Amino acid sequence: MSAFGATILGCKGLTLSSDERAFFRAVNPFGFILFGRNIETADQIRTLCAELRHCVGHDAPILIDQEGGRVQRLRGDLGAEWLPPLDFVHRAGPQAERAMYLRYRLIAQELMDVGVDANCAPLVDVAGPQTHGFLKDRCYGENAETVARLGRVVADGLLDGGVFPVLKHIPGHGRAQADSHLDLPRVDASCEDLAQDFAPFTALNDLVMGMTAHLVYEALDDLPATVSPKVMGMIRQDIGFDGLIMTDDISMQALSGDVVSRSAASIAAGCDVVLHCNGEMLEMQAVVEASGKMTSQAQRRAQTVLNSRKTANSVDTAALRAELDALTSGQGHV
Repeated sequence: MSAFGATILGCKGLTLSSDERAFFRAVNPFGFILFGRNIETADQIRTLCAELRHCVGHDAPILIDQEGGRVQRLRGDLGAEWLPPLDFVHRAGPQAERAMYLRYRLIAQELMDVGVDANCAPLVDVAGPQTHGFLKDRCYGENAETVARLGRVVADGLLDGGVFPVLKHIPGHGRAQADSHLDLPRVDASCEDLAQDFAPFTALNDLVMGMTAHLVYEALDDLPATVSPKVMGMIRQDIGFDGLIMTDDISMQALSGDVVSRSAASIAAGCDVVLHCNGEMLEMQAVVEASGKMTSQAQRRAQTVLNSRKTANSVDTAALRAELDALTSGQGHV
């Protein structure tokens, strides 16, 4: 198999244009990501996913953000309306592990039903009093042990449903006091304190895909993690994560410079893949050129991802929902 382009790309609308088809065919991204602009009906999503995979000639992973709560792309007839993860965990109380497993096994079913096979979860950032509102209720808890335990069952629920989990935001976004979509968060915690943020990622370092955090850890480097060789080296060596690492969306304003310099710096720092989400053709062309083809190490990790694809186990979704409702007093997904 020829080397993949070192990118995961979005597309502009509900169907592909002829220019998009030709572009994706030429640049061979490792995968794709869908957003609300790409979603209308189940049949339309299935057709779009099939089109994307046909362009590249392989069963490319197609990602989505389906955390539940504010961050979910499938709604209405396409997906249950879930509580934000932190609220859901609090409601489930001592049953949180089983409830979170069921939640994400059901989400996996919803995703596979429309042809999507990768979810940008588990999010194992450790929440704290200072965590910015854009992230706080998306977290699973306020201590590393709880977050790691719940992150594991989230990953298991997705995997059992045939969906790749994407571990985020490596190596930990919980101390950020700014929204990295708009600004660059800076964290001044000591290495000793940061160890608690990093611990859930170490506990889940066997997962095959992960996503970086766009923030500065002043104790480690003055560069954002995504473009920091020091932080990326720490992720590989200390956290022990050998899965495929993608950037968080390279268009987010936490990073300085244009998408060309951001993409090149991310690959140089040690990211395997640049994630570009907005579907703007001129930007995609620039990102693809700057990112190039996967390195041999990245290609190895990409092949590991594809080789780990699981067939979903057979479940009675009505029974799972009934169990979940019983665990959460009938209010688990409303």
